[in-house]
Amino acid sequence: MKQISKLLLASVIALIAIPNVQAEHLIVLGANDTHSQIEPASDGLGGLLRRRAAFDEVRRNHKNVIAVHAGDAVQGTLYFSMFGGEVEYAAIDSLGYDMIVLGNHEFDNGMESLTQHYKKIKAVKMSANYDFSNTKLADVLQPYCIRTVAGKRIGFFGINVDPKGLISDDKYAGMLYLDNCEVAEATAKYLKEVQKVDFTIMVSHIGYYPETVGQVGDSIIASRSHYIDMIVGGHTHTLLKPGDPRTQVRNADGKIVTIGQNGKHGKYVAVYDIDLDDFSVKYDQIKLDKSFDAKAHYPAFEAWLKPYKFKVDSVMGNVLGRSVRAMGDGDQPSQNWLCDAVMEMLPGISGLKLDGVIMNKGGIRQPMPKGDVTEGLMGSMFPFDNRFLVIEVKGSDLLEALRVMATRGGDAVSKEFKVEFTGSLDNPKITSAKLNGKKINPNKTYKIGTIDYLANGGDHMEALGRGPRLFVDTVPYGEHMKEYIKKLTRENRVVDASETIRMIHK
Repeated sequence: MKQISKLLLASVIALIAIPNVQAEHLIVLGANDTHSQIEPASDGLGGLLRRRAAFDEVRRNHKNVIAVHAGDAVQGTLYFSMFGGEVEYAAIDSLGYDMIVLGNHEFDNGMESLTQHYKKIKAVKMSANYDFSNTKLADVLQPYCIRTVAGKRIGFFGINVDPKGLISDDKYAGMLYLDNCEVAEATAKYLKEVQKVDFTIMVSHIGYYPETVGQVGDSIIASRSHYIDMIVGGHTHTLLKPGDPRTQVRNADGKIVTIGQNGKHGKYVAVYDIDLDDFSVKYDQIKLDKSFDAKAHYPAFEAWLKPYKFKVDSVMGNVLGRSVRAMGDGDQPSQNWLCDAVMEMLPGISGLKLDGVIMNKGGIRQPMPKGDVTEGLMGSMFPFDNRFLVIEVKGSDLLEALRVMATRGGDAVSKEFKVEFTGSLDNPKITSAKLNGKKINPNKTYKIGTIDYLANGGDHMEALGRGPRLFVDTVPYGEHMKEYIKKLTRENRVVDASETIRMIHK
């Protein structure tokens, strides 16, 4: 017995002497809504080569790294306007993304163009709730991907936004949308119960918050779920910093689901550090500032990029006019300036007198800096192939359109409008709506300047499409905006804007 006791004691001592073995970790790098921002943005942050340097640095310091992009890699600078995605899609594999999901702007040039680009990308392309069975993308995308890391099975799956009212119908013809909330939970359950994964990660392009009434966002899906463990998010350009309570959402069982998102233009990289022992997640971000410039040297890629950059720079350097104020992309001054500019120029283009103008702040893709206004800047601010329209709108439809705009906290209207609304953004109520100082009459008709995207039901503005179209332009409206800047310069005028809030939430 003494001998057995001595052996048992020795065994215990030996076990105590063995140092604790640290659990393996998986680092997931998340990017989203980089929007063709190849160069650093106007505030000096971001840039494609810096992001590649950040990825490579993390890979040097960690054994298990998976990089994912949560959609909208394209649209927003001249790189996309001029080259249609050649640069951005080539960069997906150059940066070594393991998986990507579709953003709504991936459809901007139509399914044919998207198919051509996506077939060349080596990264796994995921979408669980877009059914491409009747399209050329049928064999290109898959609903999920499973990776085994340190003996643990990690399931990734892609979830996409409802295209209705967001993507023009002709741009996704043949694709079938499946409810993203239902599919997200069903896919996560399948991965856990059938595929026996240990941890599920939803790579999402639906947004942190729902954009319109009746839709859901990442936070809602997480709160209703039993099977989703982590979400790499995109779409709403929400900047979720480490420590932000919004990054920690309790699911239906009370368990924490970590959600991250990096804003837009690729200024940050999300870092999810997953402990593969207890599956706890530490969320962090890398700020892509000039400190990465010394590391961001990739001669082969830079040589490939050089001719594209040369063509972009040649356009960016062509000065058209001058702005006396800085404006953000889609802030109140930029909304006001755009609508007032359209109100000034569209009567001359159409030959019609307008009562007012309605545009969309989401169509303003870059900020306006104080100083020189270049051709390239205007092309980047207004990159979409949308056309001016003049429509005849019944007052009741106009009020309905304004209510939809109120769900976004207000949107871009010309100075002829003054609108007040109350209530939550989920269910706002228009309390006062005036046009040219008079209350909008539900039974009267009005001539409104807008763009085909909105009149076709984009941004859920179906109400604008119910009346006759009195004028349809044939030129992308961004070209008219360039000519407007030239006109200001000829008349010794400058770009300026009112800060007045025209749709007031009381």
